[in-house]
Amino acid sequence: MNEEQSGPPSSADVGARLYMRLLKRCLTRDLFPDQRYAFGDLVHPVPYSKELRQNGRDWPTEADTMVGMKRLDNLHDCCWTAIRESVPGDFVETGIWRGGCGILMRAILDVSKDRQRRVWLFDSFEGLPKPDPESFPQDKDDPHWTYSPCLAVSLDQVKDNFGKYELLDARTQFVKGWFRDTIPHSEVENISVLRLDGDMYESTWIVLNHFYPKLSAGGFILIDDYGAIPSCKAAVDDFRAQQSIRSAICKVDWTGIFWRK
Repeated sequence: MNEEQSGPPSSADVGARLYMRLLKRCLTRDLFPDQRYAFGDLVHPVPYSKELRQNGRDWPTEADTMVGMKRLDNLHDCCWTAIRESVPGDFVETGIWRGGCGILMRAILDVSKDRQRRVWLFDSFEGLPKPDPESFPQDKDDPHWTYSPCLAVSLDQVKDNFGKYELLDARTQFVKGWFRDTIPHSEVENISVLRLDGDMYESTWIVLNHFYPKLSAGGFILIDDYGAIPSCKAAVDDFRAQQSIRSAICKVDWTGIFWRK
């Protein structure tokens, strides 16, 4: 959290930093390690690796997020900057899995005493859709829909995850359904932080096409899968070229990127 300070921090500032650090370590299970699945084998867990978990390079058996500490820190910084600089708009995530990033965003609103913004979380809660090669040929051979038994986390389970951190309330809006059905008709008006974690070309393109125009000037867009999934990168690159977006892409870790509008 890159807060500007003059003089020593107050006890409230120190308490907020400690709370946010503790929260992120709980979300990643850094404090009480679980196990992990090796990619390609989602049946037999293997021992926890701190290095892999910090960099978001594993598939946790129990942790509430798989993005790793670097991407959590980046999300934290972007949300905090948007609040500190009064960038208008809500926080939005598309593709939430067990809800870890949404939990972090909701906690930031409490710590910052922001009473106006909401957190919008879009997910099918059924995994990823089968590719639609007619509309999006870039996804023709995408296998992510076959991982649905592990990617499909029910809405009730995600709400339970929010509840255990005492962060489940009406300011968190869950929107259930395939992006192609929900995103074009959403009630989101203004966005200050937009985080994409939809893996596929279709999921990425739909969100960019409908939500990027709602991202406020000075707002942040975060792409989780840019370095990991070629079709996601292609969707981002195609959209930036189509819209003549010149904002510099900033690298977070091996896969995550962000830029500021």
